[in-house]
Amino acid sequence: MTLGHRMHRAVVAAATLSLIFFCGCNSGGTWYRGNTHTHSLWSDGDAAPEMVVAWYKENGYDWLAITDHDVLLRGERWFTIAEGGRLSNARMNELREAFGNDWVVTRDSGGISQMRLKTLDDLRAHFEEPGKFLLIEGEEISDQSEGKPLHFNVLNPAGFIAPQGGEDIMSTVEHNLAAVQQQGDSAARNMLVHINHTNWHWALNPEQLALMHGTHLFELYNGSTGCNNYGDSTHPGMDEVWDIANSIRLTQLDLGPLYGIANDDTHDYFDIAPHKSNPGRGWIMVRADTFSTTAVLDAIRSGDFYASTGVELRDVQRGPEEYVVKVAKERGVTYTTQFIGTRLRHGIPGTPGIILHETSETTAVYAYHGDEIYVRARVISSREQANPAAGEEAPEYAWTQPMVPQR
Repeated sequence: MTLGHRMHRAVVAAATLSLIFFCGCNSGGTWYRGNTHTHSLWSDGDAAPEMVVAWYKENGYDWLAITDHDVLLRGERWFTIAEGGRLSNARMNELREAFGNDWVVTRDSGGISQMRLKTLDDLRAHFEEPGKFLLIEGEEISDQSEGKPLHFNVLNPAGFIAPQGGEDIMSTVEHNLAAVQQQGDSAARNMLVHINHTNWHWALNPEQLALMHGTHLFELYNGSTGCNNYGDSTHPGMDEVWDIANSIRLTQLDLGPLYGIANDDTHDYFDIAPHKSNPGRGWIMVRADTFSTTAVLDAIRSGDFYASTGVELRDVQRGPEEYVVKVAKERGVTYTTQFIGTRLRHGIPGTPGIILHETSETTAVYAYHGDEIYVRARVISSREQANPAAGEEAPEYAWTQPMVPQR
């Protein structure tokens, strides 16, 4: 029996329910492209943080969060220069050529050559431009339980948050999300947290993902190797995971919908290959009236963004009567927009995540029938994704966030 069938049977047992959620977003504002998950020499990435930021800024991103494992880019940190290591003399020469000799600070520590890593403040002073490019502080909390990796990306933290641990998988998830919530409340700070790569080592199943209370954000697509975005013969892909989890949340748990993020989880900047975790595979486009950390985080929190691996959208309107998606068409490329959701018939939810409507029009419109638990859209391009992770070959996609119509 598949997870989808198990979920269907579980939801049917609820029998009666009342859907009171309503989610929508306007069609004004400006789209800003960003990435919420990447790594540098501060943890296990292979590039100095300035090379990381330079890559994203030079490749058309408007904002970036560097989220190294269990560390903030603060204070003094020195990295060993060694042939065969992540920071070789050749990489040092590249840094000097790109940023100048004065930028690169080195020392000799007991006969070992080291370079001082740039902090977030250093990076902001060099790269940020008002209205053009923004850096958001981040951390990846890297925990584990029952042999499963449980990782969480915190955006705009007030300070470092250590992995919290727990007695089992769900308590570990709850403890870490609660720690983020507590810090945000104590500091009265606009913070966000999303749960990472739930299909990596099959860390969380859809039913577990549905139970999250401390966040409504998760990685729908992770461009790093081994994240199993499209599932396998015995595990659902992330699209199916999303639909199962949202159907459970919106019918059994009185929780709002989960919003899906796409990002890179980059570790490898110099060796571009399918078996490496390279930049540029996934991102999100947030819509905001102003360009600031607060505006970006508020847009993500409210679901006013879409996730992409290559498809660009002109507009998304999740209105009270209809759902509209406008594709930014490229010459020679065709698109299929699928409106996806779960229907409710006679008080009983149907199969999660069915295709409600499909069109090849670049302005796609779906008028609600009144029996949908939620509706989201997926746009599929006729063009294959460039440099996908090994075993993840697929078309370019865009995913919009679920709308929960009023009932």
